[in-house]
Amino acid sequence: QVQLVESGGGLVQAGGSLRLSCAASGHTFTFSRYYMGWFRQATGKERVFVAYIGWTSAYADSVKGRITISRNNAKNTVYLQMDSQKPEDTALYYCAAGLRGPTDMDYWGKGTLVTVSS
Repeated sequence: QVQLVESGGGLVQAGGSLRLSCAASGHTFTFSRYYMGWFRQATGKERVFVAYIGWTSAYADSVKGRITISRNNAKNTVYLQMDSQKPEDTALYYCAAGLRGPTDMDYWGKGTLVTVSS
């Protein structure tokens, strides 16, 4: 059984920064084999892609230049560094893991809430 646990969410003022972490665990889970991604869901909206990292990384247009995804395979952890935050970044942020690619995630965390005040 694979568990993804997000942390680091909270309240930040517009223009500020936050770093989210997602720790992965599981008896047969080989972290380095998985694409790791971050998604977010604002209130009343659908969940959308934010960023993923495999051998390379990619970002949604709405966050390019402000958000950086990274991973530490030795710690089974993926990070999301969020700078120059905007109120529209307010959302529940989910971590996900997938073997086949970032559009086909196998496992999801429960999310961590980020609130950006204006």
